[in-house]
Parts: sequence; structure tokens; C-alpha cells
Amino acid sequence: MASPSSKSKAAPGGPGQLRIIAGEWRSRRLSFPDAPGLRPTPDRVRETLFNWLTAHIEGARVLDAFAGSGALFLEALSRGAAAGVALDSNRAAIDNLKDNLELLRCPTGQVIQTDVVRYLQGEPKAPFDVVFLDPPFHQDLLPTTCALLEERQWLAPLAWIYTESETAPSSLQLPGNWRLHREKKAGQVHYALWQRG
Repeated sequence: MASPSSKSKAAPGGPGQLRIIAGEWRSRRLSFPDAPGLRPTPDRVRETLFNWLTAHIEGARVLDAFAGSGALFLEALSRGAAAGVALDSNRAAIDNLKDNLELLRCPTGQVIQTDVVRYLQGEPKAPFDVVFLDPPFHQDLLPTTCALLEERQWLAPLAWIYTESETAPSSLQLPGNWRLHREKKAGQVHYALWQRG
């Protein structure tokens, strides 16, 4: 999804652009639609996150649960994730992400328009190694989403979970077996990496 502090803002009425930082599609610029709240995670936050995850992305199964522009999802696939699923309820965002995967000739990414909470109430086909959670703010979606990931067994035993939130990670009430690995703040956005224990 997107952070309100992003500097990669779309021009009013026109598409925005995001840049893939590293990996197979390094420096590729891709468009995303101008929709309310749709802002990619800023480059420097993405760079920090993927530095934290550098030993864990290649060969991983990744889930981007509130994909928005797809910046995190595309970055992970570019850096060698074996497969990925991106979820979002916004049709324009999903259609655009499908177009970008086609443009990149990437067969390993699956994109689904859905309500994330409803989707996670279903049965997982296989667990995910890395999960990105950047939900719309002020809707209390993180605790519910994280509880479902844990309870419905969507996660590999030592999965990594990235969160963006408007409040400090210590206040999020996430599953008790998740250990806070790293945290930082950019503007008004708190971002953190957790590992499932």
C-alpha cells in the first residue's frame, strides 16, 4: 500500500512513478495509478528494509498483503524471491500491477483483487517466508491481519514480517511469538521487521 510520507507522489490526475532499486530489474521505472492513498514506500525506506532482509529474499515465497503500487512486491521479485502473491482491494492498483508484471515478463508473481482480511480467513496453499504489511492507516487493520496470518498458518516457522504503521511497533499488539528485529521511523511512519519464533 503506501505511506503518507512518501516523496514519490503522483501528479494530480496522472500516473506516478516508482523505481526498482536493485536486482534483475534494477533502476527500472514503472508507473502506478493516481488513486487516493496510493503511494509507494519511499526509496530509502525500501533500501533499508531490503538491507535488513538481504539474506532472506532469494528463493523466498513472499506475500504483499496491501500491495498498492506494488513497490515492495516488485522489489522482492527483482531481488530473487522465488514466488509471490500480491493482494489489494483497489481494482486500478491490481490492474496496473498485473500490467507491470507483464511488462517485466515475470511469471512468478500472482496478483489478486480481494479484501485482505477475507482472503486470509481462507486456507493457505503453502506458507510464506516473507510478508509485507503496509495497510491503510487509521483502520486498525494490522492486529487483525497479523492474528489471521498466525492463526490460519500462513507463515513459515521462521517467517519475516514487515509492518508500516502510524503508531510505534511496541503498541501494535501483534502475536506474542513474533520478535521485533529492527525498527525505524520516517516522518510520521513507523516501520519494523519482525521474525516469527
